[in-house]
Amino acid sequence: MSADDTASPTPPPPTPDAPPATAPAATPDLTPELAEALRRAAATPNLVVACDYDGTLAPFTDDPTRAHPAPGAIATLARLAELPRTTVALLSGRNRAALAEVSGATAPVVLVGSHGSEWEGGFDAPLDDDDNALLARLHTELGEIAQSTAGAHVESKPTAAVLHVRPVEDLAARERATAQAMAGPATLDGVFVTQGKNVVEIAVREASKGAAIERLVEQAGAEVAIFVGDDVTDERGFARLRPQDVGIKVGEGETAAGHRVADIPAVVRLLGTLADLRG
Repeated sequence: MSADDTASPTPPPPTPDAPPATAPAATPDLTPELAEALRRAAATPNLVVACDYDGTLAPFTDDPTRAHPAPGAIATLARLAELPRTTVALLSGRNRAALAEVSGATAPVVLVGSHGSEWEGGFDAPLDDDDNALLARLHTELGEIAQSTAGAHVESKPTAAVLHVRPVEDLAARERATAQAMAGPATLDGVFVTQGKNVVEIAVREASKGAAIERLVEQAGAEVAIFVGDDVTDERGFARLRPQDVGIKVGEGETAAGHRVADIPAVVRLLGTLADLRG
């Protein structure tokens, strides 16, 4: 063996102050800016990580009860949630019970339903008689639209009625049903409307994912929050983030988020990278 073939000495292990050996920029899903944002967030003493569910960690389906999480999604969230001083939340438009059932997520992952208004202890205040009467009217009027639109259905939530038109095969009928909902029950006094991808949700209580993120940050004393979402309903969350926070949009479309990834598998890989960095 020649001198050139001899093995070089093994380098000494890095000191505690040395940067991590594996840089997140090596992950093809991450832009250099997003890789740096994750590195900075991972190093913060107290961190909040909030993720939307449908379209972010689980693919959309015609049957919402079958929207199971992508492989590795919940396990990766759980790994993050078990790290010290790390609060991890699923923040969904689904009611909290439905979110728990379809996702399979359990503590220490925090489940927040109904667009940020439904927590483990329920809602801040129960519906009164006027709220219940208005909610019943919403169900009736949206139900009439669904009955005249093949494939559409109405979902009942604790504080809202939701028209789903994703299963409607006729695109013209889908658009017509959406327009009828927006021109009819969505204009009633005292309602709060959220129009998402093939859904119109009309609530009798105002909800905001942005306010929910702020509550999580306050409870945790978090210096940085990361929020990942895909839908127009998540824009309220992105809009309330602080300058040091990290908003990540999934897929195409205009957004207030500062960063973007392509799809659900990219989200799972991103969360894994974050867990590696913070761990």
